[in-house]
Amino acid sequence: MILDHTDQNPGAKVLLSLACLVVIVFGLQFAAPILLPSALALFLAVLSLPMMIWLRKHRVPKASAIILPVIVNVAVVVLLILVASSSVSELQRELPTYINTLQQLQIAWMESFEARTDIVVSDWVDTDLIINPGAILGLAGGAVGWLTRLLSMTFLVFLIMAFMLSEAAVFPAKFRYLTGRNGLEEDRLSKVVTEVQTYLGIKTVISLATGLILGSWAYVMGLDFPVLLGLAAFLLNYVPTVGSIIAAIPAVLLSVILVGTISHAFLVAVGYVVVNLVFGNIIEPNLLGRRLGLSTLVVILSLLFWGFIWGPLGALLSVPLTVILKIWLENTPDLRWVAILLDKNPPLVANVTADAGD
Repeated sequence: MILDHTDQNPGAKVLLSLACLVVIVFGLQFAAPILLPSALALFLAVLSLPMMIWLRKHRVPKASAIILPVIVNVAVVVLLILVASSSVSELQRELPTYINTLQQLQIAWMESFEARTDIVVSDWVDTDLIINPGAILGLAGGAVGWLTRLLSMTFLVFLIMAFMLSEAAVFPAKFRYLTGRNGLEEDRLSKVVTEVQTYLGIKTVISLATGLILGSWAYVMGLDFPVLLGLAAFLLNYVPTVGSIIAAIPAVLLSVILVGTISHAFLVAVGYVVVNLVFGNIIEPNLLGRRLGLSTLVVILSLLFWGFIWGPLGALLSVPLTVILKIWLENTPDLRWVAILLDKNPPLVANVTADAGD
């Protein structure tokens, strides 16, 4: 009776769905200490699964096939830490000097503007808010603190990742037992896993190439900390549109501080724009296909949603998490309409008809 009553009152059904969404959101926030390391472990496990399968096909013992991908991931993280740690320490020492230079440039620009226009900038704008040393130092300190917290959970992430890889071999059999069907459901599960692996693998390779090229561009342009700039470009490339803009800001600011000319800063920005246009609008869509794309609105909303739930790390993982969710929805017939709403381009009518027939 309750189900019939709900079906006859669509408004009540909408309110019930919204209430469930609120519960889910606050549940994700409350369980962040467990779910966030688990999400990172899942991310790494999906990327490492092909390696484990290859080792098993070549008759490597199961324990070794699980441990070796974990060791490779640990080695990569340790290498990144060793490479970036010296740059981070030097950045902390040089940051006050950079801020002082920015303030001097701000004063010089305002005096030049006032001399040409006879407009007193301080009468219209609070100049302390343009370049606030306390805010910049606080932002840098917050970023370092966030990285410290991220490193503190690495052991837990790799531990969960190892157990996920160990379960990967037996999970399909468990899924078949639960569903009671060996055909369609198993194919659907395999399709979801394959598409997620394809997306994360291609996205990681493209992000790595983006980081290497932009780090080299920063070195060629004579900027300090090219390794950090390349690492930031690599990580932020997981967030389309917004990530490339955020990654370019430190490089442009360093250009202004070190060189002090608009032309040099403009050239640095052009390099970032060209690289992101080539990879983001040409190479990546051709490799991933348009079906795995998200609309710009969905990208922004997912950034806000996951950032609200899990903070900066959630914002960094927002698009991969949303794409994984979209792939799962596409392979769930009664929820496929949600995947269409998330898509960058509407599907052709013929495809929709074919899907409905399936």
